[in-house]
Amino acid sequence: MYKHIVLAADGSDHSFRAAWHAATLAALSRGCRVTLLFIPRPDEQRGEGLQKDRLAAVQMERREKLSRHEALFSEKEIPYTVAVKDGNPGPVIIKFANEQQADLVILGSRGLNKLQQLVLGSVSHKVMKRANCPVMIVK
Repeated sequence: MYKHIVLAADGSDHSFRAAWHAATLAALSRGCRVTLLFIPRPDEQRGEGLQKDRLAAVQMERREKLSRHEALFSEKEIPYTVAVKDGNPGPVIIKFANEQQADLVILGSRGLNKLQQLVLGSVSHKVMKRANCPVMIVK
């Protein structure tokens, strides 16, 4: 059914529920692999000297926020990799999924209200509109 699922994960409860669905679908699809796509918080500090510290901080943030996700995939013996990409989440998820020719993108819904969606737009809405594959939004 699916060969490659991209899971946009930020460590929230919403993204963990999305991870559970990704693991369930991957388990039903023989030979399916999952990529956990993590987009760290933007770095306000700039400077070449701080780059090494930034890399260490991003890796620590990733381990903290995705430990439940990774444990879920390990426990269910689902092959997975973790990709870390900087940038604005919506466009980064779209670009990554399209370049990787993903069969499915799964992400959690943060639950913005109608006014917030109108003013800010939601990541899930942007991904749903522009990804070249089906998108599952988990509440």
